Amino acid sequence: MIYLERVALEIKDIGLYDLILQDICNITGKKKPTKEDILEVLNTHPEILQSYKQLNVEYNLSNIHLKDIELDQLENSCKEKAKKVNENLKTLRDIEKYTLDFEQSSTLVIIFSVEFFVLFSVQYFIVLLDLKEWQWWIYSIFALSIAVAYWYAKKEQKKYEVENARFEKIYDETLFLLDQLQEQNCIKKEDLIIKKCEEHV
Repeated sequence: MIYLERVALEIKDIGLYDLILQDICNITGKKKPTKEDILEVLNTHPEILQSYKQLNVEYNLSNIHLKDIELDQLENSCKEKAKKVNENLKTLRDIEKYTLDFEQSSTLVIIFSVEFFVLFSVQYFIVLLDLKEWQWWIYSIFALSIAVAYWYAKKEQKKYEVENARFEKIYDETLFLLDQLQEQNCIKKEDLIIKKCEEHV
């Protein structure tokens, strides 16, 4: 459900993907690779496409380059499957953030940031407010916050694993339904492709 032509043009022309473009320049040995060069690299180096997908998810941009199917113009025999595809696309967009590795997710960054803030606060209370007689109580609270952060991180990691598996299952189901709809002449997949992202500046 990702449109490689769009991916290649975005990497080539949009500053958000400059680091990916630099990797492609290194692979191709060209300072200004063409769209065709980028497409070739995307096909031969899957890690480049994965970097593109990850960057999009981090910036809340979807890697689902398909629009919903217009139901009004479909025959009744096609509508149920098309409706299911639309529901699946919505779900995929909603849970797409869970396709990131948990270790590289913003959730983990937030947990570490909160813990750093707690540590800073602990030092502030002990040193600047001269609460040395309370330091063991304060350190105990800090230790408790680490335990809570660890528990929460494990809980979120499990959620990422479950939602990622769910994403893969719905993704495959949607591709299968799209193939069926095209075989039944209900849709043309080409017409559903979003060839340009309106969210890029």
